[in-house]
Amino acid sequence: MMHYGVLALTFLSVNLDFFLMLVFLLKKYRLWQVLLGYLLGNLILLTASCFVGKALTLFLPEWLLGFLGVLPIWLAFHDDDDDTADRAGGSPVINVLVTYLAVCAGCNLSIFLPVLVGESVVHFVMTLGFIGILTMLVVLIINQVAEIKAVQKQIAAHGERLMKICYVVIGLYVFWDSGLISHLIAFL
Repeated sequence: MMHYGVLALTFLSVNLDFFLMLVFLLKKYRLWQVLLGYLLGNLILLTASCFVGKALTLFLPEWLLGFLGVLPIWLAFHDDDDDTADRAGGSPVINVLVTYLAVCAGCNLSIFLPVLVGESVVHFVMTLGFIGILTMLVVLIINQVAEIKAVQKQIAAHGERLMKICYVVIGLYVFWDSGLISHLIAFL
């Protein structure tokens, strides 16, 4: 039997760090682009957790997934000028998707795996629907928060710098949380 409370708590806890990033992404891209990129990211990670996650834990230790922390740090120092992104053919939906996967892949795979292991196909499809609805609600709520004048003022004044700091902190957190740092220290 599927427990929606556990699924909701799992979703909120593993995505909490990304909610601040959503504020910045919603200021940079259209609502539907952020919604679609974030939704695709969640569905991809849930599917990977259910169908591939077990294999990953057999072949790749969790600490190795910590190297994904390089991606948000790289994004922090990468010149993300809109003209450059347009010339490179960067789709806003793909940019949101890649950002989400870089920030949340390790946590989501390791946390959703035990929650989804052993679920039937019907329960898995129901889980996808439930998490999809939660994803849409979160984006809509965060979009409303981002419209508050005080939030807009802070984002206009400090948004770019704060987003880069968030990327670096999230990348470092991925290094730490995955066990990569302790593994590398033990190796030395």
